[in-house]
Amino acid sequence: MKTEDRGASLSKMIKKAIEDGELTTKEYEDILALANADKVIDSYERNLLGQLQELLANHTVRKVQG
Repeated sequence: MKTEDRGASLSKMIKKAIEDGELTTKEYEDILALANADKVIDSYERNLLGQLQELLANHTVRKVQG
């Protein structure tokens, strides 16, 4: 998968979590695995992951079992 495709997929997964207001453990693991698929987390991926962490920290998105 190309870097652009991974970035788009990460963005899509994170947007879904924002819309749902929830992020399952499985979704979180999938996001991290996708970001680290090429063993390099580039600046775009790092930015997306940072935004996700911020949303989790301020409880805009809740982490749930699943």
